[in-house]
Amino acid sequence: MNLVGELVIHRTRLEQISNNYRLGELHETLEQVGRITSDLQDLVMKVRMLPIERVFNRFPRMIRDLSQELGKEIELIIKGEETELDRTVIDEIGEPLVHLIRNAADHGIEKAEERIKLGKSPKGTIKLIAYQEGNKAVIKIEDDGKGLDIEKIKKKAESLGINTEGMSENDIKNLIFMQGFSTSEKVTDISGRGVGMDVVKTKISNLGGTVEVISEKGKGTAFIIRLPLTLSIIQALLVKVSGETFAISLGFIDRVININVNEIKLTNNKEVILYRDKIIPIIRLSDKLDLNPIDSTNKYIVIVKTGEKTVGLLVDELMGQQEIVIKPIGKLLQNLREYVGATILGDGLVTLILDVAAIV
Repeated sequence: MNLVGELVIHRTRLEQISNNYRLGELHETLEQVGRITSDLQDLVMKVRMLPIERVFNRFPRMIRDLSQELGKEIELIIKGEETELDRTVIDEIGEPLVHLIRNAADHGIEKAEERIKLGKSPKGTIKLIAYQEGNKAVIKIEDDGKGLDIEKIKKKAESLGINTEGMSENDIKNLIFMQGFSTSEKVTDISGRGVGMDVVKTKISNLGGTVEVISEKGKGTAFIIRLPLTLSIIQALLVKVSGETFAISLGFIDRVININVNEIKLTNNKEVILYRDKIIPIIRLSDKLDLNPIDSTNKYIVIVKTGEKTVGLLVDELMGQQEIVIKPIGKLLQNLREYVGATILGDGLVTLILDVAAIV
């Protein structure tokens, strides 16, 4: 995979040289090389792909053990175990799924007598579903338990000094991913330590994925994880912010619009734009990345989606789309949350790849 990555880097470099000198013969040969590189890349990707069944296999037994331990009747339904993911993702995704399934069994599913009172079947159901959606793999963990208690989460948040005023229901639900946050009154072997959900979110973000929670009180909860199918070579949009070039993965981008800075409005001290009758919050990347902003009225907004959130990232220029190879940043800079890695462009320039999920 690394060698194919190097090949892609040098192919991009050659394409740049070919554009500069406009040599017809070189251009033709390069198109052939490009085609072969793409085929080779697809083959290597296929070899790296493994069915998610390898991770799902351990859960039926885990649910049987948990049912006995918790004294609850729980049925596990698995669908889409043939969905394929990159080997690296398969290795890393097991632990977050274990956390989410244990939580569903412990916090979500009620005891049989409670369920009967509520008119539900005495046996609780946890569904584990996987499928592909575009260039992403989606994993859903659904339960038909009691759902998230918004009031309980609010109380816990306020006891930790978090002001929940003005927060939407969705934002309150997402507080469960905070470090040290647990609404469980007692600590058990299974859950309640407040470690877990933040680890789940961090793990999934490190894999370039997102996790969102959908819950209805009394009906159940669903966690939806979206992961990139591969982690090594991605399509990205190159943008300029304060004279620096950054890459944004196309997987997150909804659309790009040209805008005059004067169209940005302030509401509740937050910058927003109105686009197609929707209010979209704006993040100025120059501020977020501590760069000196460039004064110009004509800018671009890259509208990105992560889970339920839609946000506009304000950038100075667009440099076009390119296939890039993700390289790890290295130990010295690994605490920089805004970046997912770096890449080498055709002109030899090292460019940082923005971690949209962390920025948003």
